[in-house]
Amino acid sequence: MCTLEKRDDIFILTFTGADEHRLSPTLIDSVLSALREVKSQATRGSVLITTSQGKFFSNGFDLAWARAAGSNSKAMERLRFMVQSFKPVVAEMISLPMPTVAALQGHAAAAGFLFSICHDYVLMRSDKGVLYMSEVDLGLPLPDYFASVFRDKLHSVSARRDVLLRGAKVKGEEAVRMGIVEAAYDSEAKLTDATIRLGEQLASRKWKGDVYKEIRKSLYPDICGVLALDEENIVSKL
Repeated sequence: MCTLEKRDDIFILTFTGADEHRLSPTLIDSVLSALREVKSQATRGSVLITTSQGKFFSNGFDLAWARAAGSNSKAMERLRFMVQSFKPVVAEMISLPMPTVAALQGHAAAAGFLFSICHDYVLMRSDKGVLYMSEVDLGLPLPDYFASVFRDKLHSVSARRDVLLRGAKVKGEEAVRMGIVEAAYDSEAKLTDATIRLGEQLASRKWKGDVYKEIRKSLYPDICGVLALDEENIVSKL
């Protein structure tokens, strides 16, 4: 599951426990509820940090739950249900009125990888954890909004190719070189310190959330088009 806590201006969303943090319908609902709570409490200077406990940040959708349906067709129905259920989570991340930071303590795969790069900043460990889009290896098509996030977020054509068409397992230092993450640290303590430091720096700027949100949305037109995120007129708020 996940927890949400607030430390001054910083909201911290944590995937709890020592499991793989698979995005089951229950966990998806929990994350969506947390993000909506964060949005409802947002003020100037708010920042969201997302992190995890254990070996995994998130290992993607709960494929075991899908397969437990008992047949291939029913398993695909469950998988499609998770894909559709997760779409509002991505929409909330792109339209959240505050800076967002993902701290990857461990592996981030498939939908977990996607969720991480929906944040404005991604930090990870260099000593543990990989980024991995498993769809090509599993023989699963890429949902439209997954493709839009990677098009808008990974500007390097070769990086997108290697991640999506080769199923590359990318470690920390390589992820930095590929432009996927901001920085990589060789211990959990260093990652945590750097994440909190970045969060505090961002919070100190006291940006207007609505303005920040709209600027972010303007940077990612492909994502916003696929997610049908309506633009808001914020001229009166400036």
